[in-house]
Amino acid sequence: MDENSILAMPFVPLRGIVVYPKLLSHIDIGREKSLAAVDYAMEHDRLLVVSAQVDEEVDDPGFDDVYQCGTLVRIQQLLRLPGGLVRILVDGIDRVQLQGFSEKKNYLEVAAVKVDEIEDDSIEEEALRRVVLKQFSDWLENVRNGEEIREKAKAIEEPGAVADFIVSQLPLRLVVRQQILEMAEVKARLRRVMILLDTEVEIANLESSLNMEVRSKMDQQQKEYYLREKIKAIHRELGDKVDKDTETQELREKIHKMKLPKKIEEPLLKEVDRLDSMPPMMAESAIIRTYLDLALELPWKKETKDRLDLKEAQSVLDEDHYGLKQVKDRIIEYLAVRQLTHSLKGPILCFVGPPGTGKTSIARSIARAMNRKYVRISLGGVRDEAEIRGHRRTYIGAMPGRIISGLKQAGVKNPVFLLDEIDKMTSDMRGDPSSALLEVLDPEQNNSFADHYLDIPFDLSKVFWITTANVVSDIPRPLLDRMEIIEFTSYTEEEKVQIAKQYLVPKQLKENGLKASQARFSEAVLKTIIQGYTRESGVRTLEKTIGAVCRKVGKSILLEEAPLTVSMKNLQTILGPVKYLPTKVNKADEVGIVTGLAWTQVGGEVLETEAVAVKGKGSLLLTGQLGDVMKESAEAGMTYIRRRAGELGLPEDFYSHLDLHIHLPEGAIPKDGPSAGITMATALASALTGKAVRHDVAMTGEITLRGTVLPVGGIKEKVIAAHRAGIKKILLPEENKRDMDDVPQSVKDDVTFVFVHHMDEVLEQALVNS
Repeated sequence: MDENSILAMPFVPLRGIVVYPKLLSHIDIGREKSLAAVDYAMEHDRLLVVSAQVDEEVDDPGFDDVYQCGTLVRIQQLLRLPGGLVRILVDGIDRVQLQGFSEKKNYLEVAAVKVDEIEDDSIEEEALRRVVLKQFSDWLENVRNGEEIREKAKAIEEPGAVADFIVSQLPLRLVVRQQILEMAEVKARLRRVMILLDTEVEIANLESSLNMEVRSKMDQQQKEYYLREKIKAIHRELGDKVDKDTETQELREKIHKMKLPKKIEEPLLKEVDRLDSMPPMMAESAIIRTYLDLALELPWKKETKDRLDLKEAQSVLDEDHYGLKQVKDRIIEYLAVRQLTHSLKGPILCFVGPPGTGKTSIARSIARAMNRKYVRISLGGVRDEAEIRGHRRTYIGAMPGRIISGLKQAGVKNPVFLLDEIDKMTSDMRGDPSSALLEVLDPEQNNSFADHYLDIPFDLSKVFWITTANVVSDIPRPLLDRMEIIEFTSYTEEEKVQIAKQYLVPKQLKENGLKASQARFSEAVLKTIIQGYTRESGVRTLEKTIGAVCRKVGKSILLEEAPLTVSMKNLQTILGPVKYLPTKVNKADEVGIVTGLAWTQVGGEVLETEAVAVKGKGSLLLTGQLGDVMKESAEAGMTYIRRRAGELGLPEDFYSHLDLHIHLPEGAIPKDGPSAGITMATALASALTGKAVRHDVAMTGEITLRGTVLPVGGIKEKVIAAHRAGIKKILLPEENKRDMDDVPQSVKDDVTFVFVHHMDEVLEQALVNS
């Protein structure tokens, strides 16, 4: 047969198979035309031409439906299978180029031309053969029967046949196999096979690592499943109920039963789903459980009903505390409005006053009077914003803030919530807790308070907020703006006596195990204890002192000594010498000594002011630990006197040859503020003019350069202190008339009040005209 002559051979189109020369291939034949072509070949020289179909689905392919490059093959074996199928084993002979079809009686005949391989027998070709064999050997590492296939590849000597054999073993697409068949040049074929092998080796390595990973995961899961089943069996044996599926189901049912709004219910159910999909031994599952426990314990909808009987509420308030009319009135007003409107946001009150005046204890009484739960948290020293808002759950040991914890403790969403010592908060690098409180104490936005831990808005609008502070100036201004300030002033002596009689004495007798007959506290004894052993604005020290008396009496009863009785005579025996002597004012009018009034955190004080004029060069000396404001007040008073020198009968240049010295006794105690302005000016005027100052007159007020008297604070405390010291006339700034409502009637009956507008009026009232 001439190599370049056209061959006329029976033709079989193949589905999904490419047959290569010099290789054995199995082909299954089923179509009638193909079976007829095989029969014709078997009857003659056993030669066939085969080529792959472009589209496998075509049943009766034409010339354009098969690839033009095919293979001339010889049938080695023929096996007839059940169902009319025939399986043949063919040996590839040559690549052929199809020229055309011709229809025979019952089979296709093809005209084809043999295609010669292009070889150059160069060293490069041999090098490529070896590289390809090495790559193929690497790829076979993960293939079953790899060793057998490797030996077959090594046995093939021709480079082109090696390339064809390797391609026949690789898992390639039909198009790629056909492209290799169409490559007549051996070197190009080897290079293409090398690229294909590179890719397949990478894929094989990746598949191997993925298989290992999947296998290890499956092994781990099987192990976990086995262990879990074992744990379940152990728990069943012990009678425990810790099945995770049951637990998550119970949580879902609990959430649905609560009938929460969608925006709350959905995040909680999402957390339950996360818990359900998580292995129980995982650390995060404990965090989610803790979170869900907190969220389900919170009072999302639970409330207590307010006491609507106003008289009953008033009697509960009066039962616990004496006085405090302003506070009690505000609570009764709130209850009345609540009754009229049936809905009202909880108010935000701020109790400001000295220690021991009942700020904290009245909050508990308010809760009792309103029939509400009571929660108290102390903010003294809190400097971390997370104390208010909580920590985010990403942190280890995260917990909710004090507000949410307090509501969980209360168990209802409308308790009386006391934020104690709000003025004692500080801020540092961890944030400013007072800024975090702005949202809590704002009626317009606290209906959706966001705690970082909870991460679901919580309604705080029905909480009755009460805050306490000692000094208003220490509360941040934006926070102060959101609250209603109620002042707690110092108690008068009469109020303290009544509080002691009605509340403190019965309480201490009970705490120390005494009967009322064993320790009788008369009003005279209580007054002596208040005046001589306590000096405070509240009643805390008074309570401790009454407790000390009760303990001493109890001890004397148990030791079977002569039982002590609580009397004026025995008081020094029980409590020791008097700690505080009563403040006494001068009994005679003196030059340069003026009785001033001061306010302290423990109440009012009577403060004598001394002024002396001596020969000198016009300097003004101030002693007694005075602050800058007080020194400036003295200088303003001095300027006023220089301006009014003529009216006071002083020479124009009096200050040039005189030194003036103002001293305030109790020099170890720091003093400051503008309210001693008129006192120091009066002392200077007296020292310079030589006119005495009335000993029974006290005064307070700020002075300007023109002599105007400006209002000051702490009037109630100052007036009570003056009355206690025996003062009969008090000079007050005209604008302080409004503060007289707070002054007890007993003081008003005993003392004459003169309201002054100008310093001239002060001098007229205070100086004795000789």
